[in-house]
Amino acid sequence: MRGPGEAGVELLSSVVASQDDLHAHFGGIVPEVASRRHIEMIVPVVREALQRADVGWADLSAIAVTVGPGLIGSLVVGVAAAKGLAIARDLPLVGVHHLEGHIYSATVEATLPFPSVVLIASGGHSHLVFMRHHGDYEVLGRTLDDAPGEAFDKGARLLGLPYPGGPALAELADSYDGRADPLPRARLPGSLDFSFSGVKTALARLVKEQELDAEGRARAAAAYQESIALSLCERAIEAAEESGYLPIIAVGGVACNRRLRALLSAKAEEAGLRAIFPEAKLCTDNGAMVAAAGAHKFAHGGGESLDLDCAANLPLKSWARGNRA
Repeated sequence: MRGPGEAGVELLSSVVASQDDLHAHFGGIVPEVASRRHIEMIVPVVREALQRADVGWADLSAIAVTVGPGLIGSLVVGVAAAKGLAIARDLPLVGVHHLEGHIYSATVEATLPFPSVVLIASGGHSHLVFMRHHGDYEVLGRTLDDAPGEAFDKGARLLGLPYPGGPALAELADSYDGRADPLPRARLPGSLDFSFSGVKTALARLVKEQELDAEGRARAAAAYQESIALSLCERAIEAAEESGYLPIIAVGGVACNRRLRALLSAKAEEAGLRAIFPEAKLCTDNGAMVAAAGAHKFAHGGGESLDLDCAANLPLKSWARGNRA
């Protein structure tokens, strides 16, 4: 990663070691298996990223690493490796919050408009964040139960789809050509929080009460996807309007979803708002987004102590005014 500059940061290389095939046998992520694979892959991935970027250790200014939230075993592996490299190469260390990484995925070859409202929709998180400037965050709303990606995965299991469920459900939903009426959804008047338990229950009831043929399964998937996308869009539009008709930046793995992108773009335009999305390949978890966030954080606040630690349930905090996350 090079930058930041007037056009954001420049992505020199991005290497992702997916574990989907490894965990497919279990139908979900097994934390111990994930951390062991991290140990096996972290050095080869770092080496390949440097080779693809055609840079050496002497060309680097700092090392960024995710410090949470997430699976603690995997976080420990990453932080330990980053500390070792920082000491060995005498490089500054920058800790990055996982959600902050998603936010800064939108800075690859682009700049963030300030202030703005950020919709973070991923497998483990659902947040609406008011972002005043770099490192200045205020959480406006969050999920009260499942994250949207988690809801997609659970819906996929109800429909008998393989792991990873979210992409499989989206593919099935997109194959349906008819009208997809949304399923019943939770309403939270006076709140910017999300809830996906109601729509999940509605799908479970539908699957239980009806014998769905191929078309019926596609229709149910489309209705389920529409319900989740509508919930995310409505809350994001509401937050942007209440905050002063600000731009909406949609990030996270669920921001890859084509229906969500189309729906949010259309509804934002209707409301006179601007919707911004990173490239789809940068929405799912990747090292590039952590590097982008680390580059901006290092440029505005410098490095951190080698006492840096990780936490599985780390809250998103501002660091712009000395309150380092």
